[in-house]
Amino acid sequence: MGAGAGLIGPATGPGAGPGWRRLADEVAREVPRHELDGVWVFPVIRRESREWGTAVLTRVDGDRRRIYTARYMLVLKGKERGQYEWGLEEVGSGPADALGPLLRDVHKRTDDEHPPMALTLDEWFVEPADGPAR
Repeated sequence: MGAGAGLIGPATGPGAGPGWRRLADEVAREVPRHELDGVWVFPVIRRESREWGTAVLTRVDGDRRRIYTARYMLVLKGKERGQYEWGLEEVGSGPADALGPLLRDVHKRTDDEHPPMALTLDEWFVEPADGPAR
């Protein structure tokens, strides 16, 4: 897989950087933006030449709230530089008004010592410089 210079590089902040942008693009292809109502990102993990990012997204579906985990892995250096993998998994659901307990349960399952940071949908789905917003 080839990649341009703008598509490879480390995260520049919570939910920001090439890996996060690509993840947001992929999520937008699977779940319409207008159906999502929340995004939380965990700190990135960097080991050797790879970066991993994890986000939690919520979607109201009638009187239920569905929770998804979106993840990516980006190779930053070496022969495989630019290789990118991502996944989106529905990890739970509950009453639409039970967001707090649902997020706490998701955080417990990630085994991450740091809680996720909330982003607005506008921060997560940044309009690309070369096209309209998703």
